[in-house]
Amino acid sequence: MNSLSKGTEAVRSALIVITAASLASCGKPQDGADPQPSATAAAASPSPASSISQEPDSGTGMVERWSLQQTGQGVVLALLRADRSAVLRLFCPGGEDRLLVNVPGFRPIDSEERLSFGSADDAAALVADTRGDAQRGGVTGTGRVPGNLAALIGGRLSANYGAQSSGPHPAPPPTLSRTFVTACSKKPVASTQPSPQAKGAVSACSVQSGKSIRVAPRRAVGTEPFWAARIDGRCVVYSHPEDQNGTRIWTRYANRPNGETWSGTLDGQLFELRARAERGCSDGMSDKRYPFAVELKVRGELRKGCAEAS
Repeated sequence: MNSLSKGTEAVRSALIVITAASLASCGKPQDGADPQPSATAAAASPSPASSISQEPDSGTGMVERWSLQQTGQGVVLALLRADRSAVLRLFCPGGEDRLLVNVPGFRPIDSEERLSFGSADDAAALVADTRGDAQRGGVTGTGRVPGNLAALIGGRLSANYGAQSSGPHPAPPPTLSRTFVTACSKKPVASTQPSPQAKGAVSACSVQSGKSIRVAPRRAVGTEPFWAARIDGRCVVYSHPEDQNGTRIWTRYANRPNGETWSGTLDGQLFELRARAERGCSDGMSDKRYPFAVELKVRGELRKGCAEAS
């Protein structure tokens, strides 16, 4: 065998040895390297401890996704961006009848004390801190857990604060919204000592200029044309034959020597209800006598009526 043939044979032998060594090393880790787990092993291995559960994207390509987190402090339902920054947060502290709605993108307004949220025709008003929320950012509204919380978050969700709005956002997935509503609906633990945190659990209708107001609930009625109003703090629900369910109007309450006044707007026009003590006020339709006489300015008209405690 000449020298060229011998060299070729040597190369062939070396390739066979290298190939055999490579095949022998398949399927086992190299020294000092961690083996790659199989798909089954990876699925069975525990994930890092976390109370966050989140609905999968399901191929929708949505940039914002809802997340639910349960902690020792309570339960949080949050709408998150891709970078996990919050668009909207709903929080129920554990053991309290209290709901907080935080919108980091809202700018605090000195004179605006109401933040409302909901979906479709369902909306609830919360008391907003006019100084903003230094901890969470933006503005936070606080109030009792609404009895219709499931309906409020059952559709495309929006929040409003003065002229600022957020949404409508996609509805939270049913599995997350049910869990959130259930956690928020748990009754507070009975205690003989008042909780300092519970002071925020008040109706938005009973707070004005950052202070609680005491206004006796009343029902007002009027005729020619027929109308009615339910008074709850600074909130007035005005109804008439074409709107029998009524429209709630956010007003400014004032108590002066000559009577009480609720001033707001309805469809961009002045809405003002005045009440003064007047024993024997008649509704003009019955023999019933009421303890208050009322005047209502609405849609450019002046209407008269009577009121009583409700």
